[in-house]
Amino acid sequence: MAKLYFRYGAMNCSKTANALMVAFNYEEKGLNPLVLKPKLENRDGEKVIKSRIGLSRECEFVEDYIVEDFEITKERVREFHCIILDEVQFCTISQIRMLSMVVTNLNLPVICYGLRTDFLLQPFPAATELLALADVIEELKTVCWCGQGATCNTRLDDEGNVVRSGSQILLGGNERYTSLCMKHYFAGDIGDKMRAKFRK
Repeated sequence: MAKLYFRYGAMNCSKTANALMVAFNYEEKGLNPLVLKPKLENRDGEKVIKSRIGLSRECEFVEDYIVEDFEITKERVREFHCIILDEVQFCTISQIRMLSMVVTNLNLPVICYGLRTDFLLQPFPAATELLALADVIEELKTVCWCGQGATCNTRLDDEGNVVRSGSQILLGGNERYTSLCMKHYFAGDIGDKMRAKFRK
């Protein structure tokens, strides 16, 4: 029986690398994975997903395959053996519900990777929907600069100060975000190594 998976974690916990490895494993067995990302995520170029450790591959846009009409969605995904979706936090609630229908009605596994919360610790709507609908919910771990588990996605300004207001979505990488434990998130302490990067 196929399942809907939500694999979440703070930034820099290797979500994309994990997604790429899963796709590789399917292909190594002669199976055909459909690797997707939202159009909004364009940091590495269109139709490319890339991890911080340098792994990358071509992908498709979720908007071109997962649509409001189930019959159209069914036609577009029928040749694949699984769906792997990176940056799922940028999806819509209706797309998440359609993915649940794909799992249930087509017996097609769907593995979603993304953030649970934003830089203000507020849940992304797609993540909230996945927490309600996913059959399997897994946290991918990363660490704060202090060595404790990091669960907070922390947005930084151009001087390396922790940002406490703004729009939920602002694309960026290590120059704009860092992962902190709850203690250092609330203290606004990004650690000496990260602070040194902004002093250069």
